[in-house]
Amino acid sequence: MRPFVLVFFLITVCFDLNAQTDTCACCSEDHTAFDFWIGEWEVTNPDGTLGGKNNIDKIQDGCILRENWTGASGNTGTSTNFYNLKTKQWEQLWVDNSGTHIKLKGNRIGNQMILSSDEFTHTDGKIYTNRITWTLNDDGSVRQLWELLQKEKVVNIAFDGLYRKIE
Repeated sequence: MRPFVLVFFLITVCFDLNAQTDTCACCSEDHTAFDFWIGEWEVTNPDGTLGGKNNIDKIQDGCILRENWTGASGNTGTSTNFYNLKTKQWEQLWVDNSGTHIKLKGNRIGNQMILSSDEFTHTDGKIYTNRITWTLNDDGSVRQLWELLQKEKVVNIAFDGLYRKIE
């Protein structure tokens, strides 16, 4: 009987030690603020036509949200999204199959994740900023609105998509 108790005790201690050393580096409320975007999505344009499909999953032990976009016209893109502990902001790097890339940063406010680029000079010589807002709707859908700003005024809508989960 005693060997059984000793084995049970050792197993319990080993599991307890593992539980104490297993930490989740990216499980804070800030790190999970963008989790509402995780899933397999069908994305429609404002007129109801198919814009594309998007798959957002968590990788690297939950520290990165990875986006894989396939547009209805065949364009593709990927983004990595993470919460930066040093800057206390979310950051995104988007790269698509045309070589376009965008770097964004920002935070969640209420039911919206709002990320913006640094200012940049466009080919027209004017200075712009990209702002992309993901809004979690009451029905679980997500609206992604990509606006081009000039001096904090919206001058163009680059993308407006409604995400609905694929069941």
